[in-house]
Amino acid sequence: MAILNIVMVEPEIPQNTGNVARTCAATGARLHLVKPLGFKIDDKQLKRAGLDYWHFLDITYYENLDDFFEKTKNGKYYFFSTKANQKYTDISYPDNCYLLFGKETAGLPEKLLHDNPDTTVRIPMIDEARSLNLSNSVAIAVYETLRQWNFPELLEKGRLREYEW
Repeated sequence: MAILNIVMVEPEIPQNTGNVARTCAATGARLHLVKPLGFKIDDKQLKRAGLDYWHFLDITYYENLDDFFEKTKNGKYYFFSTKANQKYTDISYPDNCYLLFGKETAGLPEKLLHDNPDTTVRIPMIDEARSLNLSNSVAIAVYETLRQWNFPELLEKGRLREYEW
């Protein structure tokens, strides 16, 4: 079974984290939350955004970024940022990789990006746009990685309720 790890570093908006949690639950990705968080985990808005998918989640919490890197030593990390020079589609994502996303107001620490230019990527957008919504960016990255892996263990065909295909 392929493993995909989504890392939210210091997320600030509960609805974004709830949406990301739902994306992780629906795709089998693991969610990693790096503190400090801009909300309480029992926040109603967080739970509402994730709807009834919380029992599908594999979620881990870390006290800070150093704690995350210490506990995931030898991980294969990919840093998503509007400041990157290469596209997210230029990368081949390996099994058990970690896709990192920064907080809504500041992104990931620039030193981290500077020190990892080969694995720092961006989602293209027009020059005038500051950024995409965080949960949308995570969804784009998750589905690109899963597309490269041929959508392992995901249901690829739907069915109609009242008709046959």
